[in-house]
Amino acid sequence: MKQADPGRQRQRGFTLIEVMVVVVILGILAAVVVPRVMSRPDEARVVKAQQDLRAVGAALDLYKLDNFRYPTTEQGLEALVSKPAGLDPGAQWRGDGYLPAMPKDPWGTEYKYLQPGQNGPYDLYSLGADGASGGEGFDSDLGNWTLER
Repeated sequence: MKQADPGRQRQRGFTLIEVMVVVVILGILAAVVVPRVMSRPDEARVVKAQQDLRAVGAALDLYKLDNFRYPTTEQGLEALVSKPAGLDPGAQWRGDGYLPAMPKDPWGTEYKYLQPGQNGPYDLYSLGADGASGGEGFDSDLGNWTLER
């Protein structure tokens, strides 16, 4: 049996060139992937706002079924959470409300509500990332009239 000479064992490891090649490859991957990933939070906020608009819109439709009309602008969206004053005779407002709480848009502001609306029986909307009317891209307004059906 032949035994290996302890003085002649080769040490195995990475050379400097191999390490540099890996670092360069990682740098190229990061340069390609990071710009694509960085816009995802803004896209996620838009999707969240659209989902909120659909949910609040469904609650408004249920409110109308029970109370014969949509809440007025003065009653606002709070009418979905707590019983408003001045309901029509025979109205059947749900005791537990139509929403557990009024959600805020992903940018931390209240959703806006107008009844009657300019784009339908009511306008339910968010002013987008900039919090101002109008805008483009992620700053644009999102409303129930912009949702795909």
